[in-house]
Amino acid sequence: MKLQISSASPYYYPDIIVSCDPRDLNARQFIQAPTLIIEVLSPGTEVKDRGEKLAYYRTLPSLQEYVLVDSRQISVECYRRGEGRMWLYYPYTSGDLITLESIAFTCPIETLYENISFDSDIT
Repeated sequence: MKLQISSASPYYYPDIIVSCDPRDLNARQFIQAPTLIIEVLSPGTEVKDRGEKLAYYRTLPSLQEYVLVDSRQISVECYRRGEGRMWLYYPYTSGDLITLESIAFTCPIETLYENISFDSDIT
């Protein structure tokens, strides 16, 4: 599903998008009011996900959390909306419980990486 930031901005295709807005319930072309956006980082997308997309996504009044999941190591970063224009940064790594407050979800980080073999694991 596409995400439209504004009529003048480009469309994006987040890896996971959650909207709690009733206007998005029957959306057919794009989501307008996401609550949570998750991107899986890869060498080809990481710069854009951390830069351009983060800058655009922060302008969405409905967005509460932006999550970056690393595909090369056990690492998850969460940007959570704070007071005013402030965004709080929460890094997670091995042994941590990931909390996504916007959807009342918590799980061990290892659950996200279950059955994943990283290149560095190959001997």
